[in-house]
Amino acid sequence: MQSAPSPTRRLAPLTGRTVLAMMIGFFGVVITVNIAMARLASGTFGGTVVDNSYVASQRYNGWLAQARAQDRLGWATPVALDAARHVVVAVPGPGFAVSGSAHHPLGRAPDQALQFKADAAGRFVATTPLPAGRWQVRLTITRGGDVKRLAEVLA
Repeated sequence: MQSAPSPTRRLAPLTGRTVLAMMIGFFGVVITVNIAMARLASGTFGGTVVDNSYVASQRYNGWLAQARAQDRLGWATPVALDAARHVVVAVPGPGFAVSGSAHHPLGRAPDQALQFKADAAGRFVATTPLPAGRWQVRLTITRGGDVKRLAEVLA
């Protein structure tokens, strides 16, 4: 009795052309993904944190001393957006002045100078609203010779 031949499948032989096609396909995918990722990364890069890291390192101890002096002031100055997207800064008493600017984190919108006026509740309110989106607000709050600098992200 003869048994039926088993259905075996023969694979195509592995030739040099097949290996070449596999390598070209593999590296083609790798290179394509790398180029796509590099273009996406460079298109959304917002810039440098400091322009010259050596100069920044030389000024670091001075910045720490300024931060300690600012902390010793003890000023609680919360920053927020109101319903109309005006920047609002609460100050702990009379005699304060507030100035600042707003920067889009990714640099996609132009920087905006902020002008503030005091309201009846003892807060400072920006005269113009911020456009929709996330903004980094850099503020300088002064009273007499004392200065407090803040950087807040508002959305």
